[in-house]
Amino acid sequence: MSGNAGMQELIPIVNKLQDAFAGLGFDNPLDLPQIAVVGSQSAGKSSVLENFVGKDFLPRGSGIVTRRPLVLQLVNSKGPEYGEFLHNKSKKFTDFDEVRKEIEAETDRITGTNKGISPVPINLKVYSPNVLNLTLVDLPGITKVPIGDQPTNIESLIREMIMQFIGRPNCLILAVSPANSDLANSDALKLAREVDQQGIRTIGVITKLDLMDEGTDAREVLENKLIPLRRGFIGVVNRSQKDIDGRKDIKAAMSAELRFFSTHPAYRDLANKNGTMYLQRVLNQQLTNHIRDTLPDLKKKLQNQLNLLEKDVAQMKNMKADDPALRTKVMLQMVQTFGEDFEKRIEGSGDVSLSELSGGAKIARIFHERFPFELVKTEYDEKQLRREISFAILNNHGIRTGLFTPDQAFEAIVRKLIELMRDPSLKCVDLVVTELGNVVTQCAERLATYPHLRDEMENIVRTFLRQAHDRTNSQIEMLINLELAYMNTNHDDFIGFAGASDRAKQGKAAPGKAVSAPANQVIRKGWLSTSTGMLGTQKEYWFVLTAESLVWFKDDTERDQRFVLRLDGLKIREADSGFRLGGGRKFGMELFNPDQRYVFKDHKSFDLYTANKEELDNWLASFLRAGVYPEKEGSNLEDDMSASLDPALERQVETIRNLVDSYMAIVSKTVRDLVPKTIMHLLVGQVKDVIKSELIAGLYRSGESADQLMEESPEAASRRKEVLQMYNLSKEALDVINNVSISTTSTPLPPPIAYDEPPSPGAGAGGPERRGTVGARPAPPRPVSVAAPPAGGAPRPTPPAPAAARPTPPPGPAAAAAAAAAPGQPSVPTRRPPPPSMPPRPK
Repeated sequence: MSGNAGMQELIPIVNKLQDAFAGLGFDNPLDLPQIAVVGSQSAGKSSVLENFVGKDFLPRGSGIVTRRPLVLQLVNSKGPEYGEFLHNKSKKFTDFDEVRKEIEAETDRITGTNKGISPVPINLKVYSPNVLNLTLVDLPGITKVPIGDQPTNIESLIREMIMQFIGRPNCLILAVSPANSDLANSDALKLAREVDQQGIRTIGVITKLDLMDEGTDAREVLENKLIPLRRGFIGVVNRSQKDIDGRKDIKAAMSAELRFFSTHPAYRDLANKNGTMYLQRVLNQQLTNHIRDTLPDLKKKLQNQLNLLEKDVAQMKNMKADDPALRTKVMLQMVQTFGEDFEKRIEGSGDVSLSELSGGAKIARIFHERFPFELVKTEYDEKQLRREISFAILNNHGIRTGLFTPDQAFEAIVRKLIELMRDPSLKCVDLVVTELGNVVTQCAERLATYPHLRDEMENIVRTFLRQAHDRTNSQIEMLINLELAYMNTNHDDFIGFAGASDRAKQGKAAPGKAVSAPANQVIRKGWLSTSTGMLGTQKEYWFVLTAESLVWFKDDTERDQRFVLRLDGLKIREADSGFRLGGGRKFGMELFNPDQRYVFKDHKSFDLYTANKEELDNWLASFLRAGVYPEKEGSNLEDDMSASLDPALERQVETIRNLVDSYMAIVSKTVRDLVPKTIMHLLVGQVKDVIKSELIAGLYRSGESADQLMEESPEAASRRKEVLQMYNLSKEALDVINNVSISTTSTPLPPPIAYDEPPSPGAGAGGPERRGTVGARPAPPRPVSVAAPPAGGAPRPTPPAPAAARPTPPPGPAAAAAAAAAPGQPSVPTRRPPPPSMPPRPK
């Protein structure tokens, strides 16, 4: 094999990188060079691999035998032969029957026993003095018919798995095809063509040459004339099924293969370019050359990988030292990082979630949407409220009659309405506490490397969070109690008795709405479903809500606008909970006009549906910000059951109703303002302060030392070891690459060959198919003469040139030496010109 010492080390170092990535449990980001073995179910792939190893070690049986990719690494080493699995590094398998059983057991562990397949590879390394350094990936055999419990789409599943490997630019493809089948229909070559149209990465292997019909041969295939490949074809003869069942020794089978090629009339002059041993040397050479060709790109990727690992590795190396001072320093850094992360998530400058609101943004939505919405939901039914005002007035009069509105009736109604604000205010605290707990969990996840430290820090923060929760609830209770303690009817914004009487005379009720958002402000965006018969059955649109309108588009690009719905005068109410739309459970809301006018086209309501109740509540709160309020039943005076024939009582009811509206607007404004402020001060702000100033003290009070707190989890320790191993291996690989001479000699790749070249007569789909042959032709008797032997080889029989061709002289010493030094290059026969249907071979 050509090349310097650095070239000899390339395959082992790539194997180490491959093992390291597989051990870390994620796909190799470097796209390391490798050889993938592809072929139909009965093409003889397994026998080829077993011949390389010289041992029976692969599972056999009916159906798909290879059900997971087998990454086979052959390592030339001194000493005994043994196998080693990446998933079981502690055991060396010297009995290769045990290797087979381990492959079967590991396959069933992932795929089950129902003949299913999985793309998760099995990594097997074989150490032997009888192998060359080589790495191959044995892929499941291509099949079209499922057996047993296999899925009906087994063919497409296997094809997809094969494509995942051979589609990688750095993967050489070993396409195995049996000689007793038509090569034009080879599944392996068809798949190779799809990803390697120029044939740059494909190496052809022809098996079962000994099973061809008598009088036919595959010489034209081996001469690379029938379906040309740039890397050519190599023929092998494996053991028959009878030999395998009889446990025929592989060494004896290799000797039989050598005799077959050296004595067969069609192949004996090609014997030194075929056979398992030659194939193994070619693959070793071509894989080494392929690695060399990919060195610049591999070097760049390795350097990028090192750059990504540098920061983590620096921290990991520090943790290896048993230095208490260093551990304490790192612990303090972790606490500081935790506090900074918490603050950033609250302030909105940390990691940004792309799927949902979180941290400070979610707390802001609670303050500005959910809390006002919960307050509005508690507003009394208008009909019920007027009835209670009427009874309060009558009960306060007692047996006496009077002309003035009783203050006690006003206070009784206001007290009841203020009391209703208590639960929404406390619920607002609960929602914020829940979100703060989520933020604490998210920040603590970054401490997973040190579970004791993470648990202790999280416990300290959550303990204080519970205490702050209680203090905040007490303060909110006090806020409501303060409003109940004193009715400030001298407030500047209160309309007073005169104003309320004037409104009563004019028949106007004081509006109690909160100030909505600016007209052009976007309040919410998102996907909503519409019900059948409006915008289309089970249809989803992208909706944009502002303070003035609801606009929807075809999709979230917001280019194809479908409709603009003005919100003036509209009300909203929840639709039937749990409504099923398109087979899924939906939660709906309904926009409507209290005056029974059309809302959308010829519909008096517009129904919208969300996927869950929380999303529905969020949309309802957003509509509240836009000034669209829930429906209030019984708001018409003519339906008021409390109305009587006494005009004075009616005027008093209306006056108190206006006074209540005016005063509750003041209270509502105060509560909406002070509840978020109280939460921010007593809850959010103090939690931030505790993390910043008291967390360290809390850790020291816990009774655990820095060594205990900074003890790594087993998973983190294992990962640290693997990442450091990956870092060191990457550096080692870079050193090897840097030491490889760019001028290293290697076999040049033959010139391009187009796949659409016309095949020889009778070959391919266009010619007559011959039973059990691969573009077979009769084997005419040939007189044999002995040509000059190639360097280091036996005399080669050479048939005479045809009469129409110019005689070809025997190869000289220089040509023979070149041929011996380039085993990876397909031979170019000179024994006769190509058939008339074949174009001249590229030179």
